[in-house]
Amino acid sequence: MKLTKEEISWIFYDCGNSAYSIIITTAIFPIYFTSMAAASGASGAAATAWWNYGNAFATFIIVLLSPILGTIADYKSFKKRFFTFFALLGVAFTGFLALVPQTQWQVMMIFYVITVVGFAGSNIFYDAFLVDVSEDENMDRVSSSGFAFGYISSVFPFILCIFLINFSGLDVLLMTKISFVITALWWGLFTLPMLKNVHQKHYIPKEPNPVSNSFRRMFATFKNIRKYRVIAIFLLAYFFYIDGVDTIIRNAAVFGEQIGLDTTGLMIALLLTQVVAFPFALLYGMLAKRFSAKNMIIFGIITYFLVCIMAFRMETIWDFAFLGFLIASAQGGIQALSRSYFAKIVPKNNANEFFGFYNILGKFAAIMGPILIGTITLITGDIRKAVLSLVILFGVGLVLILRLPKNPERVEKNPV
Repeated sequence: MKLTKEEISWIFYDCGNSAYSIIITTAIFPIYFTSMAAASGASGAAATAWWNYGNAFATFIIVLLSPILGTIADYKSFKKRFFTFFALLGVAFTGFLALVPQTQWQVMMIFYVITVVGFAGSNIFYDAFLVDVSEDENMDRVSSSGFAFGYISSVFPFILCIFLINFSGLDVLLMTKISFVITALWWGLFTLPMLKNVHQKHYIPKEPNPVSNSFRRMFATFKNIRKYRVIAIFLLAYFFYIDGVDTIIRNAAVFGEQIGLDTTGLMIALLLTQVVAFPFALLYGMLAKRFSAKNMIIFGIITYFLVCIMAFRMETIWDFAFLGFLIASAQGGIQALSRSYFAKIVPKNNANEFFGFYNILGKFAAIMGPILIGTITLITGDIRKAVLSLVILFGVGLVLILRLPKNPERVEKNPV
């Protein structure tokens, strides 16, 4: 089936914000921040802890906003407005990171927190737009394509940034800051098709007192969540396993640096991870048609379970590269199919409300993981032990996901 203009425009946004994910969340900015904090007097363990605490605080803000904004966005025309605001907020402050003096790492963290709010906030509505741009039978493919092409397209700005920082012979600090500007421009450019071509098709008609009525609908849904058994079990499973996924993504570069890996080799390993993730994300989408999205999510969880165990014994750049391959093989697929599985079971007219809960559990889980990593690292001085502890999260998620049906039916809901 040929992709529509709306589906392609939706996928393009993944191409844009994936550059933020690899350059700001995973690779360059974490190393830049922890090194700047350490240069200002903080220990390596303290810098790692502050990085994780900052991520936890940003996530907490999203946790508070997700259900409220998601419920309001179910009204006609609100979804696009909220998406635009958060996307532009993230793009702007990603560029502003280049303006912060490297000695003011506290201010740098504040700006970074705002970029996370913009990135995560826009994704609440971006994910919910999946029900507007695609039909149920094509959602696995479209969602997987978003992650896949996001990975491969982000390779280009990432290569440029690696070259400028490590091989251009120019000032490293200046080139690092320029990489933040490049990321913002790339993200902004690929947001334009989404803004132009994607529109909200499923919605609740406008009514008086939309804010108060949104709160009523939100609390009514939460109160009656047990009536949505499949949704409730999925969200609880997602809460645990996506915590582990997000924590590993946010700490990959910091992990490699803390165990003494060469920075250049580390960047190349992360670059190869992006390349590997491209075909595997597409493969997950294709295999979901034959084996079901549920079974492919289970396969991804088991892969991450093995990663945590193997990371405990990791020592060389080759070990890191192999783990990166395993992570890349599952990272896009497990996220894409989680998104499409959920999109196929929630009521379309209330998609934002339910994706608000989807994001609140996904992001609230991401508070637990970074705090766990930061605290265990501070106590033991060994980030390996902290990563090993994540097997608990994947184990609980696996047990819960096994209780879900392979081909669930969409539930319907009338507005309160």
